[in-house]
Amino acid sequence: MNNVSASLIKELRELTGSGIMECKKALLQSNGNIEIAIDNMRKAGKTQVAKKSIRIAKEGCILIEVKDNKGIMIEINCETDFVSRDEIFLTFCKEVLHTANKQNILSIEVLQQKYEDKLSLLMSQFKENIVIRRMVFLQEDHIGFYIHGSRIGVLISAINAKPNFIKQIAMHIAASKPDYISNKDIPAKIIEREYQIQRELVLQKNKSIEIENKIIEGKMKKFTDEISLVNQKFIFDNTKTVGHILREEQATVKKFFRFELGEAI
Repeated sequence: MNNVSASLIKELRELTGSGIMECKKALLQSNGNIEIAIDNMRKAGKTQVAKKSIRIAKEGCILIEVKDNKGIMIEINCETDFVSRDEIFLTFCKEVLHTANKQNILSIEVLQQKYEDKLSLLMSQFKENIVIRRMVFLQEDHIGFYIHGSRIGVLISAINAKPNFIKQIAMHIAASKPDYISNKDIPAKIIEREYQIQRELVLQKNKSIEIENKIIEGKMKKFTDEISLVNQKFIFDNTKTVGHILREEQATVKKFFRFELGEAI
């Protein structure tokens, strides 16, 4: 076998935590058979790494760095809370964050490749799977952020907003978990899917069409309000929505990202 696909190399990397060239070499030697490749790597002294890398890493930390109108947020995972609080692990995480921001690295794949050797050493040292999982990047005139105990992070950009106000909005996003800025940002397929679900539920009640439509309308409004930032009740003044507060401040939220440690793993 003279060549292997990038997807096959990626799969072996996820299973073993080994570097790109090492995985490629193992796959070439095994004619593309992942199980044989793993066995050969284990025989060559990669046993511990191979076993660790199939375990789920849901602990770790979320870090944010904002400098010169540029912000970056990264999630790095490990397996246990004990390692997530270790100074060596935290120093590594801060180094990754600072390097990504300083060198303007915008691709998670590039960042992972840059640190694959250090990751392998850390995994061997801690005997845990460690993953540079995801990152987002913002470059705007006004950027704010909020981190809640290193487990929830929010990176946000806004127009005509003071730093303290941006932070309050970021804190609201951390607590209230909106998915979109406003209703118009919700994809049509999300609306349609929820509508069909609510319609099926209402049909089971055997109401008149008029009442059915009113019930569905109310359910859909509740659904869109809950996932739209501007329609949520502001956590610092629940008599007003976030949209109301933004209008009072004559400010606009342009974009936001919210990370919660280990979500969707």
